[in-house]
Amino acid sequence: MELLRFQQACLAFGTNPILDHVDFSLFSGERVCLVGRNGAGKSSFLKLLTGQQNLDDGQIVVNTGVVLSRLEQDPPAKMDTKIADFIREGAGDLAEKLQQFYTLSENLEGAGDAEYRLFEQLQNEMDTRDGWSLEARVSDICQQFEMDPDASLATLSGGWLRKAALGRALIAKPDILLLDEPTNHLDLAAIQWLEQFLLNFNGAIIFISHDRAFIRALATRIIDLDRGELTSHPGNYQEYLDRKQKMLEDEQKHNALFDKRLAEEEVWIRQGIKARRTRNEGRVRALKALRQERAARLEQQGKVDFNIEQANRSGKLVFEGKGMCLAFNGKPVMEQLDLLVMRGDRIALVGPNGVGKSSLIKVLLNDYQVDSGEVKRGTNLEVAYFDQHRIALDLEATVQDNVADGKQEVQQNGQSRHVLSYLQDFLFPPARARTPVKALSGGEKNRLLLAKLFARPSNLLILDEPTNDLDVETLELLEDILQQYQGTVLLVSHDREFVNNTVTSSLLFAGNGRIIEIAGGYDDVTAYQARQASKASPAKTTATRQATTAEKPPEPEAATVVNALDKNAKKLSYKEKRELELLPQQIEQLDAELSALQLQVNDPEFFKRNAADSQQTLNLLQQTESKLALAYARWEQLEALNS
Repeated sequence: MELLRFQQACLAFGTNPILDHVDFSLFSGERVCLVGRNGAGKSSFLKLLTGQQNLDDGQIVVNTGVVLSRLEQDPPAKMDTKIADFIREGAGDLAEKLQQFYTLSENLEGAGDAEYRLFEQLQNEMDTRDGWSLEARVSDICQQFEMDPDASLATLSGGWLRKAALGRALIAKPDILLLDEPTNHLDLAAIQWLEQFLLNFNGAIIFISHDRAFIRALATRIIDLDRGELTSHPGNYQEYLDRKQKMLEDEQKHNALFDKRLAEEEVWIRQGIKARRTRNEGRVRALKALRQERAARLEQQGKVDFNIEQANRSGKLVFEGKGMCLAFNGKPVMEQLDLLVMRGDRIALVGPNGVGKSSLIKVLLNDYQVDSGEVKRGTNLEVAYFDQHRIALDLEATVQDNVADGKQEVQQNGQSRHVLSYLQDFLFPPARARTPVKALSGGEKNRLLLAKLFARPSNLLILDEPTNDLDVETLELLEDILQQYQGTVLLVSHDREFVNNTVTSSLLFAGNGRIIEIAGGYDDVTAYQARQASKASPAKTTATRQATTAEKPPEPEAATVVNALDKNAKKLSYKEKRELELLPQQIEQLDAELSALQLQVNDPEFFKRNAADSQQTLNLLQQTESKLALAYARWEQLEALNS
């Protein structure tokens, strides 16, 4: 069923078209990802749906009764609010009117006609909007999200604040959920939880995201916003990328042929007096039309083109830590950590928010002192530090002053270059380069911070959440730059695909001060965690069985398998001899099944599947391991009896 549609929608800011006579429809159950370059107008598109922005022309038709709700990107203005009250506010005036109804109902005796009419009006509105179940819905959401309704928002971390904001958006029972960069600043566990929740959401979703793994997991359709045109691409994200590349190639070929024809006609019109006397007036009119078409053409925005100014090489040893221990308020951040970072390493710091990733960086940079242990730092280190909070940017100063410190030139590869020319590599035209930083979008601020860092020589890059708000093309270019960077990189990011494409190893913060080094990126970390979980499963199963045994004696056959070998047992019976003959084949079969299951679990795509399917496979893996262990135990027992 169609929920809403755009009809010849037009929106422009100055001469920059955001929507140019766009048609678009959204249907029930769709999960549509809106993609486009920074500044293309994606957030404006969502604002049109929520009424925060009006069209210049055309119309947006929303079907009767369809409810839209938006997941707010910014943190709440008031943090001293209870979670339940914050979620309830998402229902708009419904809570206030419900309270007004109860107040009127208690004072109806002796009320006048106006009060009775208001009472009936409120009652009808509660029936229509399902206001009677509001408190039950607030309670259900808090229970589903495992949040204490009476807790204050001020006690919540970033991930839990995002959960509360999602609960606030859901309280209105929306048919359409709007999400703008929902994964920003979330750790991997929170992103995976959000993915699974949205996959199970019954309504339609329109979301903006530059997290490619998130898009691949969630989107059923991609809509591309480019120079005022909205193009729909059904199917998965990779199919969209292939189609988009083909469209851009076709556009370039068409423009090249057009420009060649225009150039030929311009040569013809400039021929001598005799030629002008005999020229074809229809051809002249056609040339004027070509000129108008060329003037109206919207050129594709250029690509970001930057290089990192590299300093002289650092020493071969960058950091070495031995037995490092650090704790805050009795909570261990690192416990007996031995760490070796060599020149050229590209290392990701992986783990939940608040586990100590930034603390380790500060220890390495000598901003924090360890409680015990030793830290050795290499020689000739030139550090470039990308801070996710953008503290290095002066919001009141202009873009060019932030990069060049008030000068007109920057040094790049040993040569002077005008700052405006340098900033154009980062897609800041001269007019934008003179704009105060506070007027920039989030993606532009991140691009500016990269421009500021890369203008200075470095041989050690420390990047803390550099991918937030960057468009996909800039992300991919940054990936290529980091792969070619000759220095050392320490990266904190929850963008799974960016980490996979960038680093050579990962430091997994496993909690309680344990930090484990794993070769590879996020997929390798996930595979390691799956292996650890599968190793722990047999022990857990044995412990469960032992606890059950203490309460209830096992059945005779089960007891035969798990009991220790009885030295005085009789020789094998015919049935036991037959069992012994068949056990090697059974063990071989179980071993083959176990290997096949482990291959599934180790597949990088495994944990992107539906949670119910992946859990079923993990349960089967656990059961197969237990069966194999029991088969080995029984075989050893029967072999001993047969000897």
